[in-house]
Order: sequence, then structure tokens, then C-alpha cells
Amino acid sequence: MIGLLLAVTRRDLLLARRRRIEALLPLGFFVVAASLFPIGVGPEPQTLRQIGPGVVWVCALLAAMLSVTQMFASDHQDGSIEQMLLSSQPLVVIVVGKVLAHWLSSGLPLVLAAPLIGLLFGMQAPAIATLTLSLLLGTPILSLLGAVGAALTLGLRSGAALVFLLVLPLTVPALIFGTGAVVAVDAGMSAQAHLSLLGALLILTALGAPLASAAALRIALD
Repeated sequence: MIGLLLAVTRRDLLLARRRRIEALLPLGFFVVAASLFPIGVGPEPQTLRQIGPGVVWVCALLAAMLSVTQMFASDHQDGSIEQMLLSSQPLVVIVVGKVLAHWLSSGLPLVLAAPLIGLLFGMQAPAIATLTLSLLLGTPILSLLGAVGAALTLGLRSGAALVFLLVLPLTVPALIFGTGAVVAVDAGMSAQAHLSLLGALLILTALGAPLASAAALRIALD
């Protein structure tokens, strides 16, 4: 299963490398959208520090949703999904590999760009570190939940809009805990409770989302 997981992940990463513009679109949206807020709100440091965590997390959430619809779409168009369903390999492992590849190509760049965005909002070093850690825990949740939405809407004409409607409500807890961790550090309190809840949410999502995605793929292709 480990070999299958790595093979699927490597395959999707190679495909993402060939479509560099699509792969870099979430990162570009994240940087541009977050950078516009300091310009629009003004240079007041206190105001920027207050809105910074929420703005960064919302931009990261929307950026992650831009690419989740393509997680299974290309394989559906060329018939690869049907072959995966007919093979003797566990579909859940294949889904996990595709989710991992999506996070490495779309989610991880958002995490790496977070310190730069934090500086734009005038955050202090502890707040920036907490923001980066919260996104490191939270962006895999977005990819896992996005996989469920992408599988449920596979083949539908308005699939992208439906993914937003289906997935965004489910991401609210991650948004609350991730933002709350940074706000707590900025207020001089401990972020351990928020990060622990975010980690628990990641574990719960990692256990349930691949199974739900695999079931949704079977339903969509029946």
C-alpha cells in the first residue's frame, strides 16, 4: 500500500509539474488577495494585526478551493478513474495519494508563503510562527474535505460552484481554530488549546474523508 500511495502521489505531482500555471494559481491568488487588504484597509498597524489572522486564513481557504475540482477531473476525462475502480488496488489508498499530491502542490506553498503575508500585516514573530503552524495543520484538512466535494460533484457541469457550497461550511471549524490560535498568541495567551483542537480535527478528517471520497467516486461513476 505504501508503494501504491507513493506511486499515485508521484504521478499526480508530475502531472501538476506539467501544468505549472494551474498548479501555481492557488499560490498566486493567496498572495495577491492577502496583499490587497493592507492597501485597502490602510497602514494602521493595530488594525492590520487584528484582521491579519482571519484574512490570511480566509484567503488560504479560498485558494485551496480553486484547485480541488481538478483533483479527479482530469482522470475522469481520460478514463483513469474507471481503471482505478476496476483494479484490485484499494481505492482509499489511491484517494489518499491524490490528496497528498494536491496538498504538496497547492497547500504546502501556502504554508511557506504565510510568513511573508504575516509581515505584511505587521505580525510579531510568535504570531507568524503560530500562523504558519496553524496553516500546516489546517491546509491538509482543506485538501481532504475538498476531495470529498470534488468526488461528489465529479462530472457535473456546475461542479466548481457546488464544491464551494458543499465544502466551505465544513471548513468553518478549521477556520475558527486556526484564527483563534494566532489571536491568542497576539493577546499574550497560549495557543495550545486551539492547535490541539485543530490537530484533532485533522486526525478525524484524515480518518473519514478518504473513505467518504472513495464511496462518492463509486457513486458518481455508477
